[in-house]
Amino acid sequence: MGKIRPELVKRFAAQVVGNYPNNFSTDFQENKKRLVEIASIPSNKLRNQIAGYITRIKKIEARTAT
Repeated sequence: MGKIRPELVKRFAAQVVGNYPNNFSTDFQENKKRLVEIASIPSNKLRNQIAGYITRIKKIEARTAT
């Protein structure tokens, strides 16, 4: 079974990736730094969840592009 993520995380990640598609990569640490620059997220846990989901989206995109 996979991890179930809250709708808030999915919606925010999709919005950020849609607005800034070239700013994010498959590296979690870089994505965390980019989120801090782009948006003000109230908690570190929420930031990490969003960065993790963005990382997953980018890895899937990289796999399908090959």
